[in-house]
Amino acid sequence: MKVALVHDYLNQYGGAERVLECFMDLYPDAPIYTIISNLDKMPRRFREADVRTTFVQKLPFSAKHYKKMLGLFPLAIEQIDLREYDLILSSSSAFAKGVITNPSQVHICYCHTPMRYVWDLYHQYMEEMRNPIFRLALPSILHKIRLWDQATAHRVDSFISNSFNVAKRIQKYYRRDSQVIHPPVSLNHLKLSATSENFYLIVSRLIPYKRIDLVIETFNQLEWPLIIIGDGYDRPRLEQLAGPTVQLLGYQPDEVIHDYYSRCKAFILAGEEDFGITPLEAQAHGKPVIAYGKGGALETVIDGVTGLFFKEQTTAALTDALMRYMDLYFDPMVIHNHAQTFNEQRFKDQIARFVESAVYPKERNYVQANN
Repeated sequence: MKVALVHDYLNQYGGAERVLECFMDLYPDAPIYTIISNLDKMPRRFREADVRTTFVQKLPFSAKHYKKMLGLFPLAIEQIDLREYDLILSSSSAFAKGVITNPSQVHICYCHTPMRYVWDLYHQYMEEMRNPIFRLALPSILHKIRLWDQATAHRVDSFISNSFNVAKRIQKYYRRDSQVIHPPVSLNHLKLSATSENFYLIVSRLIPYKRIDLVIETFNQLEWPLIIIGDGYDRPRLEQLAGPTVQLLGYQPDEVIHDYYSRCKAFILAGEEDFGITPLEAQAHGKPVIAYGKGGALETVIDGVTGLFFKEQTTAALTDALMRYMDLYFDPMVIHNHAQTFNEQRFKDQIARFVESAVYPKERNYVQANN
């Protein structure tokens, strides 16, 4: 069986790319097709892989300004020729699921989420758009992409969703059922820590829907220490908000991040996540998570056991959760063991079983229908 892997973009490393790495482990001979790549920003493994890009890669300034070429991406993904493959396994939160296949092929899409900027976050995305030219042009472009996104959902033979939260979105926007397989968390190097220092921690991309501004405002009022690790276009605004007890450290290597995980008092998650790997990394270190009780956190945090939920994205609700946390005890070993259930091997085994059930029954049914 010849296999091709398809991924939206390979220009930053995050949870979706960890999923892709597991696909690479399962299918080591499979090439990776992607719209655009910047392998200098990727781990060595990707630089050594068979990565094949589209015509967008060759356009001037595409590495830095690829988001401005959004309207070209449906065309780019459809230009990928996959006729020689039996199985196409796509990893998609945007365009990868739109590849064109034929009836003799099986296309399985691992969907991290339907495109949030054309669906549930569309109005928020437009409100945050400051460039007047883009603000004028984007509604028409995103409308066309929204129609394309919905239409191409029917090109997929089987959907896998990364959470029950995302499965609801797939059903809402695509009218398709999906099998939930939670993404992998690399836990081998994450060690249980039973000690803590007097600071709270966020590890996140710095973008508005993560609601890091809410956490900063709360910790400014409480005058409690908060460490924020990560980078993104919202960083200048957040640095303006940060009071004397809040530190934004920007991008940090893994070893530094894990050191902060091991020493923090608790981890804070204020946005609605599709799934959320960083809360599980914190829990792997035995650290409780104080999370907004919506979205993927409901599937990774056990309220009162491995963390606490707050029900509204307000400073009052977050403050109340922090005060409740101070009066409770959380067992680091229980938290650590919970995180271990999301390990990489579990993910690979579930994916392999799903692929087998999706591919071979289809072949048997075809033979039976023609006998």
